[in-house]
Amino acid sequence: MKPREVLALCREKEVKAVDLRFADFLGLWQHLTIPVGKLEEDVFEDGLGFDGSSIRGWQAINESDMLLVPVPESAVLDPFTALPTLALICSVQDPITREDYSRDPRHVARKAANYLRGTGIADTCFIGPEAEFFVFDDVRFDQNAHEGYYHVDSAEGEWTRGRAEGPNLGGKLRHKQGHFPCPPADRLMDLRNEMMQAMIQCGIDVEAQHHEVASGGQCEIDMRYQELVRMADQVCHYKYVVRNVARRNGKTVTFMPKPLHGDNGSGMHTHLSLWRDGQPLFAGTGYAGLSDIGLYAIGGILRHAPALLALTNPTTNSYKRLVPGYEAPVNLAYSQRNRSAACRIPMVSSNPRTKRIEFRCPDPMANPYLAFAATLLAAIDGIQNKLHPGDPFDRDLYDLEPEQRARVAQAPRSLDEALEALEHDHDFLLRGDVFTDDVIATWLAYKRAQEIAPLRLRPHPYEFCMYYDA
Repeated sequence: MKPREVLALCREKEVKAVDLRFADFLGLWQHLTIPVGKLEEDVFEDGLGFDGSSIRGWQAINESDMLLVPVPESAVLDPFTALPTLALICSVQDPITREDYSRDPRHVARKAANYLRGTGIADTCFIGPEAEFFVFDDVRFDQNAHEGYYHVDSAEGEWTRGRAEGPNLGGKLRHKQGHFPCPPADRLMDLRNEMMQAMIQCGIDVEAQHHEVASGGQCEIDMRYQELVRMADQVCHYKYVVRNVARRNGKTVTFMPKPLHGDNGSGMHTHLSLWRDGQPLFAGTGYAGLSDIGLYAIGGILRHAPALLALTNPTTNSYKRLVPGYEAPVNLAYSQRNRSAACRIPMVSSNPRTKRIEFRCPDPMANPYLAFAATLLAAIDGIQNKLHPGDPFDRDLYDLEPEQRARVAQAPRSLDEALEALEHDHDFLLRGDVFTDDVIATWLAYKRAQEIAPLRLRPHPYEFCMYYDA
C-alpha cells in the first residue's frame, strides 16, 4: 500500500483518527494519535516529531527529539476504538541525521532481513511463532516496604474445585491437563474465537486456536508463518488484540512465562525456515529430512543459545519456566518430534516446503523484532561456519541417566547467566551492523539495573515460608 492509498482508505472508511505505533526497546507497543486531517502524504516522508526521552532504554533528555515515520503497508483499521481509527506502525529516525535509530527494534529486524540477502545464503527468512498466554478473571499484586504478594484467579482453575460458587458446577481443569479439552471444561473457546476474528480483521492469517496445557486459562492462537519483519509486526498486533478482547470481556491477559507455580508455563516456540528464489533450503536427505544448511542452522542456534536467551527469554520470570518436567526445553540438543530438546524438527508432512526448525526456548515476553533477528543471525553463523550440531537425541532428555545428562549442554538457569553469556558472545549479532555495540550495551545495562537488581533487593514471599521461624 502506498501513502496515497492509505489516505484513500481513510476517506473510504470515514476514519477520524490515526494511531501511530512503535515498539519500545523491550518490545511493548507505544502510540500517539493524530486527527486524520493531519495525515498528509509528506508525513510518510518527513515524519512527525515526538519525545523519545521517556521511552525505556532510549534517548537522554538532552537529545529527546525523534521522528516517527509511518510505514504505509502496515495500515490496519483498529477494531477496538469507539472513533474510527487507522493504526500505522512507524519507523523511528533521528531528526537531524535522518538515519534510522539504532535502538528501534524494527530497524534491527529490517537490517537482519537485509543482511540475510547480502550473504547470498537466502533471500527470505520465514518465522512462525506460537505465542502462549494466560487469561485470568482477577489479578492483584503489590510490593512495598512491608508486604509483597500476588493473587491471580481463573474460573476454570483446579484450585476452585472446592469453592462455594452457588453452585459450583465442577469441570475444573487439572494441572497439566488443559490441552484440547472441549467445553464446558474449556471455558474460553468463545473468547478465543473473538480474539481470532479480531486478528483476521487486522489482516493476520490465523491457522488455529486452542486451550493450552495449564489449568487456569492458558491459551494459544497460531498464526501462519510470514517474512521476519512482517511476523514481528504481527506479534505486536497479536498481543494488542488478545489484551483488548480480554479487557472488553472483563478478563485480563498476561504473557508472563510462569504466572502459576506447579503448572506449565507459556512459551513462544519459534519456527524458522530459509528460502531462495521461492525454494526451501532446509529440505534434504539428512536426519529428519534436513539439508546440510538446515543442520548447520541448528548448529548455530545451539552454539549461541546461552547468549540468544538473553533476548528470547528476557525476564527473570522466564527462567522459572525453563526447568525440567514442564515441556520446557532446557536441553541444548536437537531432535525430530522430541519436545524436550531446544531445537525440534517437526515431522508433520513430507512436503519439502514445510521443512523447518523449531527453536523451543523463546517465550512471549521477548521483543519479537530482536528475538527473531538474533535467532536468524545465529542460524546464519552456523551456516557460514558449517557448525554441525552433533548427534540428535530422540529419547526423552528428562529421562537420561545422570552420566548421559551431564553430556548435554543446558540452558542458562537465570537471566543473570544469560546476560553474562550475551556479554561474552555477541560478535555474531554485530555482523552486517544488525545489532550494534550500543544496542547490546544498553540491553545489558537496562536489564541488570532495572530488573535483576530490584529483584535482588526485595524479600520474596516464599522466604517467609522458609525462614520466618527458622
